[in-house]
Amino acid sequence: MYKLKTSRAINKRIKFTSSKKIMRRKASRSHLLQKKTSKRKNQLGKVTSVHLSNLLNFKKNLPYL
Repeated sequence: MYKLKTSRAINKRIKFTSSKKIMRRKASRSHLLQKKTSKRKNQLGKVTSVHLSNLLNFKKNLPYL
């Protein structure tokens, strides 16, 4: 059996907690920041966990969790 390839793009964008939860950064924080409120920008800067509906896609691209 051959080795399965890990998606390097996804691997660079996520981190794992000690309980094997997948943490990701939020989108919409890179540009067009003038019209966004300070509260919204602060909330977008935080790290959040991956939703259960997307978890299968992540695990498919990361075979060696």
